[in-house]
Amino acid sequence: MERVGATFLIAGVLTFLLGFFLQGVMPILTLRNVPVATVEEVANPVTPEFVDLAEEYPAEFERSFGKPTPASFAEALTLGRDLYVAEACWHCHSQFVRPVSNEDVRFGPVSTAEEYQNEMNLPHLFGTRRVGPDLIREAGKHSNDWQMAHLYDPRSVAPYSVMPGYAWYFEDDLRPKKEALALVAYLQWLGSWQR
Repeated sequence: MERVGATFLIAGVLTFLLGFFLQGVMPILTLRNVPVATVEEVANPVTPEFVDLAEEYPAEFERSFGKPTPASFAEALTLGRDLYVAEACWHCHSQFVRPVSNEDVRFGPVSTAEEYQNEMNLPHLFGTRRVGPDLIREAGKHSNDWQMAHLYDPRSVAPYSVMPGYAWYFEDDLRPKKEALALVAYLQWLGSWQR
C-alpha cells in the first residue's frame, strides 16, 4: 500500500513540474522576444478625435493637456486607461471581438493578436461579461460630444443603458475635467488602428 501511495506522490509531483514548465516557463521563453509598442509609439500620430477634443473644449483641454501633441496624447491615453481600469469599466465592456455569435457583425472585425502588442492593451481587458457593447472598435463610432454626454448621463443618449453616470468628471457648469477628456481620448483611440 505504501508503494502505491509513493507512486501517486511521485506522479503528482512530476505532473505539477510538467504543468509548471509548460504553462509557466514555456510562454515566457516563447513570447519574450515579441515586440511590444510603447505608449509613445502608439500615441504618434495623434488621432483626429484628440485634435477635435482640443477644438471643442479649448480652455479645458489647454489647462489639462496643453496642445494636442503626441506627448499630450500619450499622457491622456495613459490617464484614460487608468481611469477605465479604476472605474471597472472592463467588467461590463469587453475589448475583444470573438469569432462567435455574429460578434463581427455587431462590433467589427474579429480581434487579432497584433492588436494587443502594445503597452495600452497590456494586461488585456477582455472583460468578464457583456452588459455594455464591446469597445475595442469604438474609435469614431460616436462624436466626442456624444461620448461626453454618455459619460455624464448615459441615459441621455442611450435610453435603456444601465451604466452609471460619472458626473464627478465634470464641473458644476458641466464642463469636462481632465479625467473626462482623458477617458474620451482613450475610448476614441480604441480601434483607431483599424481605419
